[in-house]
Amino acid sequence: MKNFIIRTITGVIFVAAIVASFLRPEAMVLLFSIVTGLTIWEFTGLVNERENVTINRFICTVAGVYFFFAMTYFCSDLYGGVAKSVVFIPYLITIIYLLIAELYLKQDDPVQDWAYTMLSQMYIALPFSLLNVLAFTSDSSGVVVFNTLLPLSVFVFLWMNDTGAYCVGSLIGRHKLFPRISPGKSWEGSIGGAVVVLAVAAAISIYIDDVMLTLPQWLGLGLVVVVFGTWGDLVESLFKRTLGIKDSGNILPGHGGMLDRFDSSLLAIPAAVVYLYTLSLF
Repeated sequence: MKNFIIRTITGVIFVAAIVASFLRPEAMVLLFSIVTGLTIWEFTGLVNERENVTINRFICTVAGVYFFFAMTYFCSDLYGGVAKSVVFIPYLITIIYLLIAELYLKQDDPVQDWAYTMLSQMYIALPFSLLNVLAFTSDSSGVVVFNTLLPLSVFVFLWMNDTGAYCVGSLIGRHKLFPRISPGKSWEGSIGGAVVVLAVAAAISIYIDDVMLTLPQWLGLGLVVVVFGTWGDLVESLFKRTLGIKDSGNILPGHGGMLDRFDSSLLAIPAAVVYLYTLSLF
């Protein structure tokens, strides 16, 4: 009972913090830059416990946070007269350094170090940084504005999917979705979560926004988030099984670590960006 109360309180604070952060661009940037740093720090700490793996936690974390801020600068149209792509040069130099450094560190398995170093950037830093693509969009006159609805809807869809999948799976779940990786997930629960998300997407289209996306497009976005969010959850489960751990950390009481809480979003965010860009082509 005590664990349930702790988990509930943590969950409420977690959701409230994310929702509140999307009310102001400064709050969103601050919160998710911190989330990016904490998640990379957690990831690098876990992989460094593997045999023959020693990656630079500090530089990987700083690089990932810098990349998040660089994407904010690039997407938000700050200082429009400046060549914005220049902001990525320090990040590229850092990545080159991390590759070259292995020549001199004399590690037992530099290939693993390279792989996990790059994975920290591709798996964590890049997806969180793509939130800026969703958050800063152009209006009809071409002016870049802060968009609350699109990035927040991705998280709402993920939360509704988890809630629907848990409720339906607990009641009628019989057929395992992916027993080798996550024995607790069922096809019934996944379908139930998808139905809940589609209902929420329809409600957003009808009652909140009928200009940004059409009803079919909102339904499509919801379905993309469900599918890739589920894969994101399974990818992190495979990661933890490979490392032989139950939780990625304990920074969030009752919810585990940062990877445990944001695993679904690490694939859902890039997928949502690809989906929305694809819509803009037609």
